[in-house]
Amino acid sequence: MGETRREMKQSESLQASLPEDIALKIASFLPVGDLCALGSCSRFWREFCGSDVLWESLTRQRWPSLNFSTESSSVDHGDSSSLEGWRDFYVKRHTEMAERAMSVVQHVEQCLFSDSLEIRDYLKAIELLNSMRLGFKDVEMFLFRAEVNVLLNLVGLHYCMHWLEVPAEHVMEALRNSKISQREVCVKWWNLGRLLFNGFGMRDESHCRLVSLQDLALPQDNQVLAVIHRGQFTRSFASRYPYSILLVLPGLSRSSQVCD
Repeated sequence: MGETRREMKQSESLQASLPEDIALKIASFLPVGDLCALGSCSRFWREFCGSDVLWESLTRQRWPSLNFSTESSSVDHGDSSSLEGWRDFYVKRHTEMAERAMSVVQHVEQCLFSDSLEIRDYLKAIELLNSMRLGFKDVEMFLFRAEVNVLLNLVGLHYCMHWLEVPAEHVMEALRNSKISQREVCVKWWNLGRLLFNGFGMRDESHCRLVSLQDLALPQDNQVLAVIHRGQFTRSFASRYPYSILLVLPGLSRSSQVCD
């Protein structure tokens, strides 16, 4: 026991001799989870990992669209070793974003009927994300998860690509890190036939694509997202399998078939 205490004291003494700028530099490279874990290792690291300098940087990185000139006025810039200031703001904001994301999850789940989702409800989910000001990291944390319905993965992807305009390579990386990049979606849409001058109409033209979420993040597959983006001309998403959906346009009954 005595030997262990001596080792702990030696370790704390060694840490205390570390220059402050180097300690902050080390901590600044860590993601939030690792930073919190490091802060629980010793009193020395707890003080550094609670620093306003670190948490202000993390806050700005996660929510770059926030007006920090306004938001920072509500931040208590007290002692950096306490839970006041930017760390407290970050935790509060994270909790708010989690609650907002959950409301979108609940909206989609409540609107599902026989494994189908009306397109107006799908677009409403995206509008909710936009009105709630969820950032890319929020979507990655709360919607890019294997535990949620693939429709919610798709809502998050669509929102990031078209509303947040996140670069495709960043979206791809997030999909891979979340282990959902290979989840597949069957998208079927119809082009309604044009009315000819003699009063007769051309036949409706159907399209069907089986694509993964990773494929949808690629520039060459933007056609599919563009079709979904024009959702006001569509009628419903119908899902036969947990990992596929069917997009049906107006004037046509739902089909239980998926892409061949």
